[in-house]
Amino acid sequence: MAKRKHSADWMLARVREYLSGKGSYRQIARANGISERSLRGWVRKYEKQGEASFMDRAGNASYSKEFKASCVLAVLRGEGSIDNIVAKYNISSRSVLRHWMKQYNDHIELKDYDPKREVYMAGARKKTSLSERKEIVEYCLSHGKNYKDTAAHYDVSYSQVYDWVRKYVADGEAGLTDRRGHHKTDEEVDEMERLRRENRRLKRQLEEQERLVYFLKKLKALEGR
Repeated sequence: MAKRKHSADWMLARVREYLSGKGSYRQIARANGISERSLRGWVRKYEKQGEASFMDRAGNASYSKEFKASCVLAVLRGEGSIDNIVAKYNISSRSVLRHWMKQYNDHIELKDYDPKREVYMAGARKKTSLSERKEIVEYCLSHGKNYKDTAAHYDVSYSQVYDWVRKYVADGEAGLTDRRGHHKTDEEVDEMERLRRENRRLKRQLEEQERLVYFLKKLKALEGR
């Protein structure tokens, strides 16, 4: 997961400021350059899990597919808002739960996630099919190009994920085809081919934006229940 902007001690200090009555959510948030939503989430997490929930994990959190499904269903059944469920089950961030919900709503199978810290050093390059590479790239892009987490999630090397994402962004699905080094760069093709590639890139960006807008609308509706 992404590295925290603030230490556990710093976040706990802000929580204690609020709980001790030293200021409102807005006052403390503004004084410390954070959002009210973040502060509210920290307070909820503290009330549900205590100080332990703020301690840095030795590596990334592991989540079983059953755990993911139970958290998604908890939101859908109205057992709490996204922020409440994140706090209740000590999920690393609300964006993680939102991603699980997107997968669930898109009928994508939730999978066990057991991160490996050695992915940076992975030497073996796992054989994959075109459809597998496409799935891996889409997962990485939807997670803010977090190459390490993606490599751990799919049990492939960091360098593989990095290469696939780079090729996909440049040439779309065609870039994921194994051409054994014979793929031409933009500088090596004619003007017509460069225009086709640029058109594919723009279409992918537009599709990603449309998917994001659609999902954010669904999330807003869920959170407003």
